[in-house]
Amino acid sequence: MKDLIEFIAKALVDKPEEVIVTEIEGEQTSVIELKVAKEDLGKVIGKQGRTARAMRTILSASSTKLRKRSVLEIIE
Repeated sequence: MKDLIEFIAKALVDKPEEVIVTEIEGEQTSVIELKVAKEDLGKVIGKQGRTARAMRTILSASSTKLRKRSVLEIIE
């Protein structure tokens, strides 16, 4: 899951070296935190949050396949 979000985020931003993805594992749920450069934050969120929503949908679909629940948090 972490690698998937990192791959998508690095493709979207201008400064891929500043993309930091951390995963906090729980028993049923894992929280994935995404941190990007301040000027790239708008690119990751997208207009009206569409890009962020799409990333969450992809994450949800792939985590359902593994029978886990994943939550994406975008940190400023």
